[in-house]
Amino acid sequence: MFNLLNKMLKKLLKKSRHKLLAPATVCLALHIGQVCAIEQTWVQERPLRIAVAANFAPALKVLLADLPNKEQISYQIISAATGTLYQQIKHGAPFDLFLAADSIRPALLEEEKLITENSRKSYAFGQIALWSATRKLTSLNELNTYSEHLAIANPNTAPYGKAAQQALAYLSLWPQLEDQLVTGINVNQTFQQVRSKAVPLGIVAYSQLKINQYQGVLIPEQYYQPIDQQLVIIKTSKQIAIAQKISDFILQTSSQEKLQQLGYLPVKAKND
Repeated sequence: MFNLLNKMLKKLLKKSRHKLLAPATVCLALHIGQVCAIEQTWVQERPLRIAVAANFAPALKVLLADLPNKEQISYQIISAATGTLYQQIKHGAPFDLFLAADSIRPALLEEEKLITENSRKSYAFGQIALWSATRKLTSLNELNTYSEHLAIANPNTAPYGKAAQQALAYLSLWPQLEDQLVTGINVNQTFQQVRSKAVPLGIVAYSQLKINQYQGVLIPEQYYQPIDQQLVIIKTSKQIAIAQKISDFILQTSSQEKLQQLGYLPVKAKND
């Protein structure tokens, strides 16, 4: 009888080898009582492909270092500007989970029915900061008489670049500084331009400074529209259950507390 049970379980697991299984329950009524065997497992055909906005890639790596049972989950992080990743998803790129740097592109993917139902969630609110690798900054007033190049991410494709543009407009400095701008394809490139001293001053993600322990001038959040960073699970994913596991992990309280330490504002209660 027990040999028969083992054969049944092996056959069930073999049929479901490449899928996340719901608990498989086999119960046999024996004359000595009832024996129930419950098995839950997954075997991945390929790594989970996580498309992540450039600003969040370093923070995501920090978070995933604490992922429970991480040795059982294989994943690959693909980092680029949010607008670039959005276009790739629209054209069929085989991503499973998308962590954007805004709420616009996830909402568009939802309208286009390219994500799983109810998967769009805010996971972090970004902040921006003025930073230089060559000089110590004391306030935003230094921009008033600044005459050299200023690095920002591309406002047309990168949400952190758009926020930088809005902050400069709020300070009435956009017309004055527009011709001095050096635009990166994403905020990671902007950060590298300043860190390498190729550009003396830039507006970068505050999280980049926190993670690398650099000092800059935090730009007040009321100077720009909230950088509401949202995630979605791609509808064509073959690993939706694992993508959901990662999503839940990022949104849990301990991960959100870690993100605050890394320079992000807390997620609002609307996810609750």
